[in-house]
Amino acid sequence: MSILVGKKAPHFSAAAVINGEEIVKDFSLDQYLGKNHVILFFYPKDFTFVCPTELHAFQTNLGEFEKRGVKVVACSTDTEESHYTWLQMPKDKGGIHGVTYPVVADTSKTITTNYGVLKGSYEYNDDGLLIANGPMIALRGLFLIDKEGVIQHATINNGGLGRSTDETLRMVDALQHIEEKGEVCPANWEKGKDAMNATFKGVSEYLSQH
Repeated sequence: MSILVGKKAPHFSAAAVINGEEIVKDFSLDQYLGKNHVILFFYPKDFTFVCPTELHAFQTNLGEFEKRGVKVVACSTDTEESHYTWLQMPKDKGGIHGVTYPVVADTSKTITTNYGVLKGSYEYNDDGLLIANGPMIALRGLFLIDKEGVIQHATINNGGLGRSTDETLRMVDALQHIEEKGEVCPANWEKGKDAMNATFKGVSEYLSQH
């Protein structure tokens, strides 16, 4: 898996369900360039167990992301029809009804491959036949993309490890603080706490005096 942090987010155009009810065929992150930060997160499968808890958690906190000018986008290798059906299913039945941010369908598995989160790979066997080595679904990848389309933060979890939306918001706050103040954020930094001036002035002064 290549490291994408510090690089342009891989471009894609794919089918997606938006607003919980409308299927579009050419959804892209390009619409946010120059305007919004983006949280793009991948999840393994529709109609599963941990996945709906994550999608609902991002919806619950969607107002906090929107206050920060951040767009949230989900993606899995399921079809747009599967996404749509799952979005119509009530939460108490295991569905994700009420989720309004875009849910992308990576049926070609090219998006998950380009972002380095596809759990599995294709290879040829001894008979020259193409086979899948793995389940060919997404790991729990999450990418924080800045307004210029550059990935600034990434995490990848295995299937059983659900993510924290609070931690995702903390990373958004840290990135926006760096962009606005030019300071860097130490371990466990939270919005409103002191950050750090990233210079060696203090160290240089100390060394010159000792």
